[in-house]
Amino acid sequence: MRITSLETIVVAIPFSHGGPPTGFGGQQWTHLNHLLVRIDTDQGLSGWGEAFGYNTIPATRAVLERQIAPLVIGRDARDIRGLNADLQKTMHLFGRGGPAMFAISGVDIALWDLAGKAAGLPLCQLLGGSPALALPPAYASFMRYTDPGHVARACERALACGYAGFKLHEITEPAVAAARSAIGDRALMVDVNCEWNAADAERMARAFAPHGLAWLEEPVWPPEDIDALRLLRERTGVALAAGENAPNGWGLRQLGGVVDFLQPSVTKLGGVTEFAALAQAAELSGRQLAPHSPYFGPGLLATLHLAAAFRSVTWIERLFVDFDMPLYPGLASVDAQSRLTLPAGPGLGADPDPQAIARWRID
Repeated sequence: MRITSLETIVVAIPFSHGGPPTGFGGQQWTHLNHLLVRIDTDQGLSGWGEAFGYNTIPATRAVLERQIAPLVIGRDARDIRGLNADLQKTMHLFGRGGPAMFAISGVDIALWDLAGKAAGLPLCQLLGGSPALALPPAYASFMRYTDPGHVARACERALACGYAGFKLHEITEPAVAAARSAIGDRALMVDVNCEWNAADAERMARAFAPHGLAWLEEPVWPPEDIDALRLLRERTGVALAAGENAPNGWGLRQLGGVVDFLQPSVTKLGGVTEFAALAQAAELSGRQLAPHSPYFGPGLLATLHLAAAFRSVTWIERLFVDFDMPLYPGLASVDAQSRLTLPAGPGLGADPDPQAIARWRID
């Protein structure tokens, strides 16, 4: 089964989240942008992937079209691990993280989707799991609201939707206190996006301690400062989560003995192939994974299938926003047990809705 073409598709889907305007990376967000990767083969099958993402899409897309596509067209789509390894080695000169790895991730996800379709099996089954197994619970991942009143109202809305866990992106104690008051004794996480130096991180971890966090995520800048993370864990006893900014699987493994929850991102660190290797190692060592997955494209579906294949995945992140027309209708809402739906078709289980692509495509 030979690869005949690689196509990139950018969609920008307007969203609402019930709070004030928000943004990251120096840009205001009114839409969630997704970079889809479609790979076609000489057997008439197409696979869908997703490459990170958001504000860096133009750079990732350029890598896919100008560097990756010439390397993969004509290759055997079934040799997923071999192709992944070849791409990583060939592209290492241009960065072991960032757009080069994001692009490889998108290709890898699409190839696993193809493998499942060719075999007539869902991805989780190819990885040794089962679509019959219950997924781990999903938690609502909020935008940063800043105002404690907005935080409390967002938590109340998520609680009414059936979520079992709630993750803030707040950096103040009053905001965290407002969330705890709103959700009672349910799981509360705080991601501060590498906000503090080591001393401030320790001070704020102690301030947050009375609110009983399930984890404190990426508390120190820079995120590579493993010694600061280790010291913070030893001095405060707070459970830590990190890993979404690891450039690749090797980088994330270095956090294994430091944090309580490793957070691989399937669209960033090398796709399903790298994620599966990490998840298997985590199972053997008793580590917990809480994947970074604020996506609504193939990256989310791949994460769900990986969660169905590996018991080391203990939580699923679901960005708490709403769309008028999502890429996968009916697949992004939680049930009464706070679980997302695993699409049971072959490969990723479903293809993006062509009507949604036609409506939101911006390229």
